[in-house]
Amino acid sequence: MSNTSNTSRSQSSSNSPKDDKNNKDDKSNRDEKDQQSGTVDGTPSPMEVLRHARVQLAELTGMAAESVSSFERTEDGWTLEVEVLEVARVPDTMSLLASYQVSLSPEGDLTGYRRVRRYERGRADPHRPGGR
Repeated sequence: MSNTSNTSRSQSSSNSPKDDKNNKDDKSNRDEKDQQSGTVDGTPSPMEVLRHARVQLAELTGMAAESVSSFERTEDGWTLEVEVLEVARVPDTMSLLASYQVSLSPEGDLTGYRRVRRYERGRADPHRPGGR
């Protein structure tokens, strides 16, 4: 057995009052981050759901999510519309983007997705009276 493992064990077992204060500060910082990152009942926060959904969609499609254009909590979990770069072109305004409708469980796990629209970055939707 090496002396370094014995030394580190003996050093960790002798905490000074200053070390105790630092440990308490670290714990309260972790608790604060935990409260910000999730809800009291353990379900993920909306920001966690968004981040996780973007990662999952990118893994499944091989395309990076650029933005989330809509986000809604439903009875079955969450529904998002995510904008994805499908084909990069020069100039960038000619790149092809797509909107994907993404369904997630209440825990934030991806349960399904489908492409609902494909468009050039530089093109606006035509105006449609009465909404979408």
